[in-house]
Amino acid sequence: MKRTFRASVWREGDWYVAQCLDVDVASQGETEAAALANLREALELHFEPPVATITPQVRTIEVDTGAA
Repeated sequence: MKRTFRASVWREGDWYVAQCLDVDVASQGETEAAALANLREALELHFEPPVATITPQVRTIEVDTGAA
């Protein structure tokens, strides 16, 4: 199944960063085209069915942010 996602691309130093605006996935590349191609691959991997046989242990942490 094909889906369409929005992406933002910007330059950071020598690299281009591509970030999906619809899913929390990002990637980078030496060119804008490479960054987008890497993002496409990262999204495909993101949506692959999980193959882990061990359930990850999720923890919560408390952080003092100094806000009142």
